[in-house]
Amino acid sequence: MEALGDILLPYKEPVALVTRIVTMGQMFSGSFLCYDIYKQGNTKGIPIMPFLGGLIMGILNLKFGFILRDDTMIQVNFFGLSLSILYIMIYYTYATEKGQVWLQMGIAGAFSAALIGYAEMEDPKLIENRFGSIITVFMFYLIASPLLNLKHIVKNKSTEGMPFPIIFSGTIVTFMWLLYGIILKNKFLVLQNVVAFALCGFQLSLFAIYPSKPKSKDKVKAKAKKTN
Repeated sequence: MEALGDILLPYKEPVALVTRIVTMGQMFSGSFLCYDIYKQGNTKGIPIMPFLGGLIMGILNLKFGFILRDDTMIQVNFFGLSLSILYIMIYYTYATEKGQVWLQMGIAGAFSAALIGYAEMEDPKLIENRFGSIITVFMFYLIASPLLNLKHIVKNKSTEGMPFPIIFSGTIVTFMWLLYGIILKNKFLVLQNVVAFALCGFQLSLFAIYPSKPKSKDKVKAKAKKTN
């Protein structure tokens, strides 16, 4: 990794710029979900977790950016945090069970506050590795969470419910952060984004195999009759 980092080092600024741009662009992918909420007039079928996950990751990565003293991470995650707050406000506006949304937001806020408090108390010599490990584990959980329904996806032969805009843009973004992590020679950024890129790539492949909406039973029956 160090040899490749040395080769890419002269391109640090352009890679950082592209990484910043594509990451900020990816953060707008939540607007597609918000538009779906607006069209149907409620949040039915759209979980809040992608928005809360973005909020938590924005807070944690912003803190990690300050720990690393990296301007790119600070700028990108401050922007992302602002968008996540906006998305959650929209979600709350259209939510039918507002009490449940408040509970989930409270849990997310308490979780974030606990980790930020830990970061403030941890030994400065250890904080980069330990806080980076926490972010890595949480990031893997968020990215892999759509795969919890893999059995359902294969059974119904449909990727309905999987957030395609977030997964597609996430594939591009994780690749750019992988390059940036190699340039910085930061093992956590590299580890995070190698696994994240693989997970996003696998989820993206499901869209090539299965349609976004399941075939109706009528069409299936009609096809069966023709075959017979």
